[in-house]
Order: sequence, then structure tokens, then C-alpha cells
Amino acid sequence: MRSMGVYIHIPFCVRKCVYCDFLSAPATRQRQQEYIEALKREIVHEAKRYAGYIVKTIFFGGGTPSILEAGEIAEILACLGKYYQIDAAAEITMEMNPGTADSDKLLKLQRSGINRLSIGLQSADDKELELLGRIHTYQDFIRTYQQAREAGIRNINIDLMSALPGQDMKSWVRTLGTVVALQPEHISAYSLIIEEGTHLYDKLDEYPSVPDEDEDRLMYQATRQILAENGYHRYEISNYAREGYECRHNCIYWQRGIRHTADYVGFGLGAASLVDNVRWKNTDNMKQYLYAFNRDKETECDKLIAGGADKTVKGQGDGKENLIEHIKKDVQKLCHNDWIEEFMFLGMRMTNGVSKQEFADSFGVGMSEIYGDVLCKWEKQGMLIQSGDSVRLTDAGIDISNMILADFLL
Repeated sequence: MRSMGVYIHIPFCVRKCVYCDFLSAPATRQRQQEYIEALKREIVHEAKRYAGYIVKTIFFGGGTPSILEAGEIAEILACLGKYYQIDAAAEITMEMNPGTADSDKLLKLQRSGINRLSIGLQSADDKELELLGRIHTYQDFIRTYQQAREAGIRNINIDLMSALPGQDMKSWVRTLGTVVALQPEHISAYSLIIEEGTHLYDKLDEYPSVPDEDEDRLMYQATRQILAENGYHRYEISNYAREGYECRHNCIYWQRGIRHTADYVGFGLGAASLVDNVRWKNTDNMKQYLYAFNRDKETECDKLIAGGADKTVKGQGDGKENLIEHIKKDVQKLCHNDWIEEFMFLGMRMTNGVSKQEFADSFGVGMSEIYGDVLCKWEKQGMLIQSGDSVRLTDAGIDISNMILADFLL
């Protein structure tokens, strides 16, 4: 039986952070409830496509999934459990922000099946949190973390962010030290990227200066050293774990080839999927999404046009079926070269790198026949190592990984 990961997008948050460019926004309780009903209908509608799959991982992302009621998360999981085959040992992760769940909610989430939390701390400095527009303080985080442990959750990731406005090395090292003292099973440590269209991008001159590229790299190197000294091995460019606690869901995205064929399916607004070499994502238009899964309007296909859909949908076959299929956007059948590229530039994000034999088994050609010049170029510069069957980036190569990985685009 084939395996897959399931991603559930919850596009709601208490307040938009100044750096956030994710598909998320505050919403009324009524809108949240409408969305949950539509989400469950999508899950049911798609079930027949995946009858031959076993779900190995489930990931609630957002937004802030933890702003929903624990019972609503339980309903979504129950819906999946009814219509899909869920592995008994499935990793079931939920992202959450500190202060959005108390002891009672965390206990209910754990009992509903959530066995891994990803808590967005970002910084242990309250001034830095305030600048980012976060809704919590460090003490809020500590309270949430302790309550999660008391609720019986034994697999916790903490999200951190470096190169923040006004941040220096001393502050970053203090955050790292504070977090490792809590002994979470996993730490994700990213550098802040200031994305166009965010409040931070538009008002950057009103904020303290951000660390320059050299300072950012030094922070990154300090991260690797401090976390390694405290028992966390880096298994992906920005992810560190204690042995056996690597995020299985994210590894589905990064790993390709014969032995790593797990597909992933996304449910909800803007959620991405990759199944049988076909990639697509759901619409990011909330009105379109809700309307497609509103059972009371099955025959009113014409109204979809008002939501910005292609007018060719009007009047074609079964209105409801066309309506639902039309929320799938940017459908792309991956060609042979697309798959080769993804094998390399996603697989090389992993510190174990990629396998030459797996490449040959997957694509019927040796890696050196396609990438010989690229491999030689970066190996000579000390950025890449070829050792037996393995090809991986060195620590120096990871520092400039974006530049190197771009060379694997055909």
C-alpha cells in the first residue's frame, strides 16, 4: 500500500505578524465554523481518490490552528479517520502560538490524537517579540510549553527566528541557550526573510536595523555549534532534532526517489498537493472555497464566476463536481526533468544528501551524466562532498546553499 502525508491548512490567526506573508488572517467565529464544515466536506469528497493509500503523517498548519476549539480539531481528525486509512503510529502535528491553548485544551488535543506540537516562540526576548507583532510574551510561551508537557505531549518542536530587527549575537545566543535548557525534541531555526508586501517590508525604515549578511551567517554558525553541543543534530538546513525526532512530515517534502515515494495531499485554502507526479494547490479565494463545498448551493454553479473563476466552468456537466475541481489551481504534471531537479535540490537540503544509486534507479541514468560538471565545480570549492554512494553539502556549502542548489535546475 502506498503512503502519503496529509496537510490541513487553517488560515486563521489572532493578529497578522509584521513579517508574515502566509495565507492567514483574523476571522469571526462564524467564518471559522463555515470553513471547518467546508474543510470536512473536501476531505470526504477526495477520499475515493486515496483509497489505496495509508496516511503516515498529518500536519495542521496555518495561520494558527490552535485558535480553533479542541473539539473542532478532533472533528477534523475523526473525519480523516473515518474516510482514510491512518497508520496507527502516524505522526500528527499541530502548529500553535503560545497563549492560544490552556491546560484543558491541550489535554483534549492530546486525547484527540495530536502527538506532536510545533510552538512558534521565535525569540526569548520580549522586545523582539513585540517588534515582530507576536501576540505572546516569553512567559506565555513557558506556560504553554509546561502545560503541553503536563498534557502528555512528548514530541515538541520550537520555532526560532534569527536576524531580527535590532537583534545582535548576544541576544540570539541567549535565546538558543534558553530554549535548549527546556530540552524540546526538535528545534527549527530560520533567518528572518523580509518579504515584499508585508508590513515589515513596507515600514522597514521605522524599525531598528536588521543584522547584515555577515552577522546573519555568524548567527547561523552559532546555531549549529550550540545545538550540536546540546545533543541536536542538524538533519536539514534549518532543522535540528534529537535522535529519532526528525519531523517525518517535512521529510516527505524533501525526499524523493524509489525509496521515498510518499505523496502528500493538502486540504483547505491554498493547500498544496503532489500525487502521482502531479502538483496543484487549492484556490486562495475564501469565497470560492466555501462556495464549492457548501452543500446548500450544489446547483448554482453560475455564482462561482463572481468569485473570480474561469467562466468556462459554467454549464459543463455536473455543476457541483466541476465547481469542486475548479478550486484546484496551477495543476502541473511533472516531467522527467522536473522530477530529477526536485530529487536534487530538495534532497540536498538534507544533511545526509542524496544517493547516486537511488538516482540511477529512479531515472535510469547516472547522476554524473547529468550533473557531472556541477558536482565537480562545487566539490573543487569545498562546498560539496562525494563519498561512496552519497553526495551532500559541506558546512560551508550549506552556508551558500541557495546558490549551489540553483545549479541543479536543468
